[in-house]
Amino acid sequence: MEQPTGSPVRVCRFSPDSTCLVSGAADGTVVLWNAQTYKLYRCGSVKDGSLVACAFSPNGNLFVTGSSCGDLTVWDDKMRCLHSEKAHDLGITCCDFSSQPVADGEQGLQFFRLASCGQDCQIKIWVVSFTHILGFELKYKSTLNGHCAPVLACAFSHNGQMLVSGSVDKSVIVYDTNTENILHTLTQHTRYVTSCAFAPNTLLFATGSMDKTVNIWQFDLETPCQARSTEDQAKQFTEDWSEDDVSMWLCAQGLSDLVGIFKMNNIDGRELLNLTKESLADDLKIESLGLRSKVLRKIEELRTKVKTLSSGIPDEFLCPITREIMKDPVIASDGYSYEKEAMENWISKKKRTSPMTNLILPSMVLTPNRTLKMAISRWLETHQK
Repeated sequence: MEQPTGSPVRVCRFSPDSTCLVSGAADGTVVLWNAQTYKLYRCGSVKDGSLVACAFSPNGNLFVTGSSCGDLTVWDDKMRCLHSEKAHDLGITCCDFSSQPVADGEQGLQFFRLASCGQDCQIKIWVVSFTHILGFELKYKSTLNGHCAPVLACAFSHNGQMLVSGSVDKSVIVYDTNTENILHTLTQHTRYVTSCAFAPNTLLFATGSMDKTVNIWQFDLETPCQARSTEDQAKQFTEDWSEDDVSMWLCAQGLSDLVGIFKMNNIDGRELLNLTKESLADDLKIESLGLRSKVLRKIEELRTKVKTLSSGIPDEFLCPITREIMKDPVIASDGYSYEKEAMENWISKKKRTSPMTNLILPSMVLTPNRTLKMAISRWLETHQK
């Protein structure tokens, strides 16, 4: 099965009953295949960008695609375009349907939750309904905040009660879909979190990261989920931590054996950020070189987060290569934006691989990201002083 235009395929999804398959390509073409005969059924395209996300509704009578330009497009099972709108300013990265309907109405009408996430650091929740009698409706419901950098992945739990997301800020957030509160913020990954998935029948979910690991998480049924407020979210990246906050952070980083030592020396948030390899060895008496190195690495990650948040610079404005504000952003064929000069140097020296995925770039073409450039210019004008 070859994409008719010959463009690289970026995403593919089976319908719930496995009779159809959708494939989306870098040139914006979307193809609906017959999964039994492996023949092309219908073909369409979006007006701008690459297709990077796709999800079928649970009943299979429609599917949604997301583009690198931020458009959310809804198609029915006959490949008719039902609706299209700009959902995320800087591009969509992932979308997912909840398998459980929100409500059953008259004439068989069902409402389903749809989640989309993007380079604008947001997760948006939509309510979708469609019947051949009453037609189609897509309503924006709310925005879930919590990440301070582009959100790369999102997924509903099998019962639809939770939503998990992964981000460039290296964190994983679990939301309660009914209250939209944050249940858990997980910071064990050391690089971008690029994928996440719930197990169908057990309280497990997995997260994948550019740190080359997959983490498996299990919910403790005996411990009630506690939502964190916005103040709590901000507190985890400030110097205002108490000694107990530091202890919780150590446990989250797999360093629970050091809790006693840190408490004995009254290490709070400010002291934590000022620790050095000398103070770890001489003052805290941590003898293991490997353990000291791990602590320093985790502290340096924490310092980076504090610096990023205190600067107030949106992470999507920073080039992934230089980590500086982009002056001339371009979109590479991996769908990510980079500073033009930095990306050109990368291509010439790094064997034409993607800085974000480490995969071979399907094309060396760099497209100016005018939308991002305008957004950066507006932000700089506002914060000029």
